[in-house]
Amino acid sequence: MAVADVVLIILFALLGRREHEHGLGLGGILLTALPFLIAYVVMTAVSKPWATINKFWPTGILVWLGTVAVGMALRILMGKTAAISFVIVTLIVLGLFLLGRRLVAQLISRRSQKQQA
Repeated sequence: MAVADVVLIILFALLGRREHEHGLGLGGILLTALPFLIAYVVMTAVSKPWATINKFWPTGILVWLGTVAVGMALRILMGKTAAISFVIVTLIVLGLFLLGRRLVAQLISRRSQKQQA
């Protein structure tokens, strides 16, 4: 489900660019998403994704908070801003996306296990 997470991070960048009336070209969207995508890959690698990619706790929390924190640091290193309002929105939206996806995956997995039993 890492592909779903990557798509959700790109969607986050697209929605942000649209909301702030920035261009919606693929290059601009990917440039906006890049620090968060890099951070996501790092945090996912640290979390042993082959065993934990869909786990909400503690993996999902680690990946979410790490993606935001490292992504913000990379964003600043890239010469972009990180206003407190942007940090808050990023925490909320990526939290909903990355944690919400994991909750849905866990619910589907539980239902599937119950139906097989």
